[in-house]
Amino acid sequence: MNEFIEYLGEVFERFGTIQARRMFGAHGLYRDGVIFALVADGVLYLKADSESADTFRAQGLRPFEYQKKGKAVNLSYYTAPEEIFDDPDQARDWANRAHEAAVRARAAKSRPAHRH
Repeated sequence: MNEFIEYLGEVFERFGTIQARRMFGAHGLYRDGVIFALVADGVLYLKADSESADTFRAQGLRPFEYQKKGKAVNLSYYTAPEEIFDDPDQARDWANRAHEAAVRARAAKSRPAHRH
């Protein structure tokens, strides 16, 4: 595991113990089995959803984007604000926001589809 991933364990210390898993040339960051962040090309991205994305956009944070078959694909992750690296309380708050979005997404996936 690289040094940046290990450092993120310290950044998110007040949020709780995190685990990193390699995936598609990046790392997923998990707490309690729920992925709340990605690290790709040395950049930390936090999970967002319709309830939290405006908070990320209001800070001028960029969505995670990659190219697939010549087209840009956005995932529901945004760059983390710089202040989390210097402020443990901000790190905890932003990680909680991302974790809550991930839990909501997981709950939405597990709901049975309505049939008419």
